[in-house]
Amino acid sequence: MGKFIVKRVLILIPMLFIVSLVVFALLHAGPNDPAMSYLRLSNIPPTDAALANARHELGLDRPLVTQYIDWIFHAVRLDFGISYVTKAPVTKHLLHYLPNTLYLAAVSILIMIALSLPAGMLAARYHGRWQDNVLRAAAYIGVSVPSFWFAFLMVFLFAMRLKWLPALGLGGFRHVIMPAVSVALMSTCVNARLLRGNMLEQMSSRFVYYARLRGTRESFITNRHILKNSFIPVVTAMGMHIGEILGGAVVAEVIFAWPGVGRYAVSAINNRDFPVMQCFILMMTVIFVLCNLVIDIMYAALDPRIRYMEGGVFHA
Repeated sequence: MGKFIVKRVLILIPMLFIVSLVVFALLHAGPNDPAMSYLRLSNIPPTDAALANARHELGLDRPLVTQYIDWIFHAVRLDFGISYVTKAPVTKHLLHYLPNTLYLAAVSILIMIALSLPAGMLAARYHGRWQDNVLRAAAYIGVSVPSFWFAFLMVFLFAMRLKWLPALGLGGFRHVIMPAVSVALMSTCVNARLLRGNMLEQMSSRFVYYARLRGTRESFITNRHILKNSFIPVVTAMGMHIGEILGGAVVAEVIFAWPGVGRYAVSAINNRDFPVMQCFILMMTVIFVLCNLVIDIMYAALDPRIRYMEGGVFHA
């Protein structure tokens, strides 16, 4: 397990380097001039002299390779430059908003786990009955409904009509319920369907049939054989769910005026605030790959047959 973790961590280094290179290249290859955005946000007329001074001040008159090396050198030290809008360090603002985004994502993940696991288990247990049909229909609808439309629907129903929950802002736990549910909707439905399918597959396996022939208790078969083997693909899919939740959090933060990193990044995109955009994309990538690293470790821990061999191939 130790060698497996070390190898996975070493793989992250070139991955993050490639991501940083792609992010830097895409932003600088776009049609928007960072110097022009800087002058516009500073309320300075974009004359030729002003553009030349801005490019020199921002270091944009240097070769792109030099600019990238300088940016990545500072990024390693968590220095992502100065925001064009606030004229304050980008890292300071990101660290201010990041806890709110992580709080929203954590509640969303808890909702997803708390709803999807019982729903999937219940649907598998009552396979072909009305309980299974209802849960499957709900899962299909949840996957098909866009999260932003579901968010507006919840605001209309629970905030405007029933007045049960606050619609905007950050406050007590009641403020996070609607944003977290809207973010967790699709992942919850996908997870429930995946667990149901895996449990049905395990129920028809030979080892389950032989365990019943030996007179093994049904509760032991369900907990130690069916559930444990069914959770392995679900844990693997959690890596994709984390990406969905992080992406959905951006939309939810805008709709519910949630003061998080996503809402701050959308504002930066509208203002062409390049330092904030670069920092946001790189930070979200780091969080995503770290979460996938944790998922890989959990996957290996759940199935002790897995050993990470040389060449990056799993063997049982």
